[in-house]
Amino acid sequence: MMTNEEHPMNTNTFEHKKRIEQLQEKMKEKGIHLFLVTQNVDIYYITGSMQTGYAAVPQEGEPIFLVKRSYERAVTESKIRVERMGSFRQLEETIAGFFPHLSSADGKIRIALEYDVLPVQQFERLQAVLPQAEWADGSVIFRELRMIKSPFEVARIRMAAIAAHRALVEAANIVRPGMMELALIAQIEHLFRMQGHVGMMRMRGYNQEIITGMVASGDAAAEPTYFDGPAGGRGLTPAAPQGASRKVIGENEPILVDIGCCIDGYVIDQTRTLVIGKLDEDLEAAYDVSEQILRETEKKLVPGTVCESLYAGALQMAQDAGLSDHFMGYGEDQVKFLGHGIGMEIDEWPVLARGFKQKLEPGMVIAIEPKFTFPGRGVVGIENTYLITKDGYERLTTAPEGLIRIKSCD
Repeated sequence: MMTNEEHPMNTNTFEHKKRIEQLQEKMKEKGIHLFLVTQNVDIYYITGSMQTGYAAVPQEGEPIFLVKRSYERAVTESKIRVERMGSFRQLEETIAGFFPHLSSADGKIRIALEYDVLPVQQFERLQAVLPQAEWADGSVIFRELRMIKSPFEVARIRMAAIAAHRALVEAANIVRPGMMELALIAQIEHLFRMQGHVGMMRMRGYNQEIITGMVASGDAAAEPTYFDGPAGGRGLTPAAPQGASRKVIGENEPILVDIGCCIDGYVIDQTRTLVIGKLDEDLEAAYDVSEQILRETEKKLVPGTVCESLYAGALQMAQDAGLSDHFMGYGEDQVKFLGHGIGMEIDEWPVLARGFKQKLEPGMVIAIEPKFTFPGRGVVGIENTYLITKDGYERLTTAPEGLIRIKSCD
């Protein structure tokens, strides 16, 4: 068996030590004695392993990964101490045994959990076995912690961006009239998998799911769905109502290739618009506006810019172009953001939307996706992923920009 240190994709111990130190500083600020990390992605972020259990992080001292399954694998992967969790009913005794110094004036221990992703049933079980605990919502702490990416994390996202670049080039090379959307995304997924795509992309939002991407053409791309994005796609069935369908790709209609992949746990998000032949003038003009919005937004990608101001600026440009009704969806299905943070999940913070007062900081990684939806006709737009640096930004997505024109078969 390959050891933890031999695995070429694993983070190093220093990386996790720094993450834990940052979490403990936030815990001190909030008066939290213990953070029980419960969600798979957050557990991986803290430990370097994604086995079942709890990462127990005290305000001070050594954290412990309490593992239910698989202890053997966690030992080989985890960057922090691993112990068997034991009986869930005895969790109070287990925690007291490992962290005897945790106490407060009234004898209660203030424990934080990720309320945004923790099922109510599991929370009630924890309340039952830890009756003396005082509970706190640690969701914001964790989302802010993961908002700033380390050089290691950015390197993983770069790898995913390289894969997305290759996939876009491949899509432009093989797309043809009469080809099903399903066939096109299948080719892209094959290429992604051969480059190390884990086969899924994760979302934090409740009841939100995402597949490899939204590859759709014409009216199928503009079909609304539950997915919280500007374009959903028809999908194969009402049981999976997003993404590619069995619709046949035609000439002179927009083909939206909105794709992402996950390599070593980290995702990229990239959109390009293709057409076989020629787009109608108004659709091409709308595409041009999407690029203009992106260029103007890029000028403001500097530390200190308030996130919601980027969305407000984009709304104004769409309005000035007479395209407000089509911006980021259509009608009541319009979404209310311009972009979003990405990392191990596709819907991380910050969000470029009203109400997000956070200022851009070095280390943030943001996908920006101005798009326009025309019911019955299609979706046009572009999306890039950016790293915020101390002086501005770096574009991580490297695929060719511009409306990608495929020669008609005529």
